Amino acid sequence: MSRTAVISDSPVLLVEPVLESRLAELHHQLGIPAAWSAHSKWTLQPEPLDLADAGLDCFGRPQRMLPAALTAWQQMQAAAAAEGINLMLISAFRSVDYQCELIRRKLDKGQLIEQILTVNAAPGFSEHHSGRAIDLGTDDCFALTEDFEETAAFRWLQTNALSFKFLLSYPRNNPAGICYEPWHWCFQLDE
Repeated sequence: MSRTAVISDSPVLLVEPVLESRLAELHHQLGIPAAWSAHSKWTLQPEPLDLADAGLDCFGRPQRMLPAALTAWQQMQAAAAAEGINLMLISAFRSVDYQCELIRRKLDKGQLIEQILTVNAAPGFSEHHSGRAIDLGTDDCFALTEDFEETAAFRWLQTNALSFKFLLSYPRNNPAGICYEPWHWCFQLDE
């Protein structure tokens, strides 16, 4: 029997032993060391039960978010547009299974799991699982590159994102040990 909790008007699955067992098996299949989650600075990210349709991303793929994150994203995007800044959604919610596929594709291309875990969280630990994280881009640079930090859109986010409760998750030298991601922002829930 699964239990739920409500976080900011959106129910999420609580971590059950079955989920922990499933994640351990997925990590084993991907070659992620068993001690990784115990020694990492990552937080387990349960998937929400209630996600809102966020429309299409810049590649035409449907995206979903927690309702509160979606409202804040839409308000932030509109405020940026009012100042001549084009913020484009690149990615939002990502399931545990989708995260596994991202990692498997990289493994199939010959990347080492240690390399992959510097740019992708292990399944179960990605902020994208929470429905609160968004990857953003703009017309001025290629998607998901550090060049984003050189854009007016990034400068606008640095100044304004917090007022919409979005924080840059992976600045340079972040405690999670993930590569710098100027495009990855996460909506902060009220405590």
